[in-house]
Amino acid sequence: MGFLDTLLGRSKPARPHLDQLFALPSAAIALEAGAGFTPTGLGSVCFASVEGGAFAGLQQEVRDLLDADTERGGIPVEFSQDGYGFTWLLTRHAPQDSAGLVNDLHAVNTTLRDGGFGPQLLCSLLSFRDAQDRPLALVYLYKRGTFYPFAPLPGTTDKRDNGLELQVRALLAEDLRIEKELGRWFPVWGAPGL
Repeated sequence: MGFLDTLLGRSKPARPHLDQLFALPSAAIALEAGAGFTPTGLGSVCFASVEGGAFAGLQQEVRDLLDADTERGGIPVEFSQDGYGFTWLLTRHAPQDSAGLVNDLHAVNTTLRDGGFGPQLLCSLLSFRDAQDRPLALVYLYKRGTFYPFAPLPGTTDKRDNGLELQVRALLAEDLRIEKELGRWFPVWGAPGL
């Protein structure tokens, strides 16, 4: 960043540190021990779609990479689009295989970033449930390089359990780089896998 950028208040966006995703399996253990939430085996990546052959080819490369696991009994990756026009990729693993799921999420993120589509990456999430079937996601914000919990209230479409989110923040503060600005804890209503 140059002198004029500093003087005029401009800043460079934080570069995402995709290797932070590898902290999720240990955070999942802490989350289960401290709050009773277990992984569902579902994880999603959200990105802004781009028209054109290069992006379509990269999407196919991601599909081929993850669908290769179907030959070993895995479930194919699913692409969907939400009401805002964002593309979601959903991948599945056995609930106890958080490490494998995180590897898939990291591979998708890395493939898109290395293909020149890093700015289109928005977030990834890992899904959890507790004994009362309450949903919870740990969301990774690419542009911030941070995580936050998202806990929608069951049976609602626009309400979240803020108390649970704050409890999870305190529980995982040592395991993950938690987003400090609560205003950036964006809701991901209807995210695949949640």
